[in-house]
Amino acid sequence: MADVRVSTLDNKRETSDLEEAEVAELLENLHSMSPVQASMCWKKARLNWLQEGDSNTKFFYGVMSSKRRCNTLQSIQVNDVQVEGV
Repeated sequence: MADVRVSTLDNKRETSDLEEAEVAELLENLHSMSPVQASMCWKKARLNWLQEGDSNTKFFYGVMSSKRRCNTLQSIQVNDVQVEGV
């Protein structure tokens, strides 16, 4: 129903100017459709990711494991005392 009204207003705009109420109606339709469209795009992207997987997952976890190993403290020296372990 709203699509038909928007189409009608679009056709009217080609021949004459729209009234303020008609412009307000179009803006309201635009704003109300925006979250719906964003939600649909997010769901499509999520579905695509679930179906195809992520080709960078193995690489990502490899890099994170490497960083974790590099950031691990094996020992620390405090006041000339070497502390090892937890």
